[in-house]
Amino acid sequence: MRELVMLGTGNAMVTHCYNTCFFVRLENGEIFLTDAGGGNGILRQMELAGADWKRVHHMFVTHGHTDHVLGVIWVIRKIATLMNQGKFEGELHIYCHDAVKEMLETMARMTLKKKDLAQLGSRIILQEVKDGEKVPFEGLVLTAFDILSTKAKQFGYQLEFSDGMRFTCLGDEPYNEHAKQYAEGADWLLSEAFCLYGARDVFKPYEKNHSTVKEASELAAELGVKNLVLYHTEDKDMAHRKANYTEEARRYYQGNVLVPDDLERISLAS
Repeated sequence: MRELVMLGTGNAMVTHCYNTCFFVRLENGEIFLTDAGGGNGILRQMELAGADWKRVHHMFVTHGHTDHVLGVIWVIRKIATLMNQGKFEGELHIYCHDAVKEMLETMARMTLKKKDLAQLGSRIILQEVKDGEKVPFEGLVLTAFDILSTKAKQFGYQLEFSDGMRFTCLGDEPYNEHAKQYAEGADWLLSEAFCLYGARDVFKPYEKNHSTVKEASELAAELGVKNLVLYHTEDKDMAHRKANYTEEARRYYQGNVLVPDDLERISLAS
């Protein structure tokens, strides 16, 4: 069954949930991982999700902020260890832009054991992608795109499945028209929503170049997407986050809105 599994849903400074990262489990059981949070908590989240590391052969890293990229070193270490133990078949392809590639290479050289580092460039491939580049794998096509961030360089992507379903990740900054061809009419749109619109004076999303639930939902309505997934949020009221964010989103967007908790599974049935 094709599904989205949210490993983490929070912004950079959360303590009551994990940083935003997730994977798509494909129909053949393969796992396509996106980002990895800010540390080795990715190992626990993958374990709690029941994910099999031996099925992780493809990964996308959006950008080099700490809450997205530091966990990638732990992914590399975990899979390199499995490779060295003869427990991992094939390669791991990590798709990223040039700045993230350089960052991961540097961190790996500084932190990994020699036998794990030896897998980098051999069976663990940091595969640079450029704006608009298409990469086919596992019967689908990934298209990477520059979100034209005003901060660190950041890429989003579109997955196009063999049955025509389109799944678009916008990264964790406000939408830019450059992404319209990938986001408009998408079956699934994943968008950051830093806080409720009514809490904007508390969390100051605009100062951090983020959106509120209101803007993310208005965007989904404008683009005519079928399903909207909101993530990369604050964590000050986790008990009511899902209900409050969903209520606000439905004021502006009439499609299917989802505000997942960490480890929540969402069916991507076509």
